[in-house]
Amino acid sequence: MEIRFLHLLLGLILPYTLSATEIPFYIGAYTNTPNPSRGIYRSTLNTGTGALAAPMLAAETANPSYLALTHDNKFLYAVNETPAHTVEAFQVESNGLLTRLNAQSTGGDSPCYVSLDDTEHTVFVANYDGGSIAAFPVKADGSLGERALLIPLSGFGLDPQERTKSRAHSIYTSAGNRFVYACDLGTDKIWSYHFDAATGNLTPNNPPFVCVPSGAGPRHLAFLPGAPFAYVVNERSMTVTALAIDKVSGALTPFQTLSSLPKDVPASGSGSAAIRIHPNGKWLYVSNRSHASITQFTIGIDGRLAWAANTPGVPAIPRDFAIDPSGRWLLAAGQKANLICNYKIDPVSGQISPTPYSLTLSAPVCLLFEKP
Repeated sequence: MEIRFLHLLLGLILPYTLSATEIPFYIGAYTNTPNPSRGIYRSTLNTGTGALAAPMLAAETANPSYLALTHDNKFLYAVNETPAHTVEAFQVESNGLLTRLNAQSTGGDSPCYVSLDDTEHTVFVANYDGGSIAAFPVKADGSLGERALLIPLSGFGLDPQERTKSRAHSIYTSAGNRFVYACDLGTDKIWSYHFDAATGNLTPNNPPFVCVPSGAGPRHLAFLPGAPFAYVVNERSMTVTALAIDKVSGALTPFQTLSSLPKDVPASGSGSAAIRIHPNGKWLYVSNRSHASITQFTIGIDGRLAWAANTPGVPAIPRDFAIDPSGRWLLAAGQKANLICNYKIDPVSGQISPTPYSLTLSAPVCLLFEKP
């Protein structure tokens, strides 16, 4: 009943109490395309009208494929999918531009995800082709210390193209900062660790991992605020799996898997990508790259998902999308379309609808709003 009350309360408050304002957001874009972007860009969203400002280059850097911000919006971290495989630290200036502080080697090929623990003393990185996860201490000035941990993942999966190695695709700390979870697309596992925030150390949990359905390919996780549930989007099977989180042990238990595609659409081509939960905690959204769509689910008080809607025609290869802090708008980044489009979120149903507002930018692959 407490979770349902929170859902209802937030659903009533969010759409009406937040006045229109300009909310900044950052865009990570690939720089090795035929019409390349130059790094990390910054734009703003008007939460009253949905209008988007023209993007400006915030920092020139190579292939910043994923971004993370501190809670006070003073520091930003980016992974670079380059042969140098680095993670970079930036200071956010008063005008929104980024000043590079330093970079560290991630210790593995194709770093594709970066996150911070709750204390913001540790930065985590997932190395996709390297099949490993890494941790870095954050110094007082926001720069990164030398890599403190590099943990290779192990095993193999069902997919013949991926079965020879692990492929770490994302890494997160749980609510309470006690556990760390890493999605391994190659082995169909979500790895689990005890996290010591004082030292930054990770030790394997018991059990050390949970498996999603064979061949699914877990990519990214979303945690339901205030409730012991998480959801993983499975790239290869184009499904979403709901997981219960044991509050004591941190163990994950899968209890539901649903397709992220309409019933008449086969799960083929490039798979599902991003997963987000609306700020009111009632709706979950997933992007489907080959289908160029975003699917919405409702979240029950028991954590179970129910199909709500599928919105086709989003910009081609929606590698990422983001929901603004007001909960009114959803931005979808089309990597192939070279376009970021804004969608309005219905405050009652949660369904999204197109707006006339968009940005043109070569190969956008990550969207990140500043914290409110």
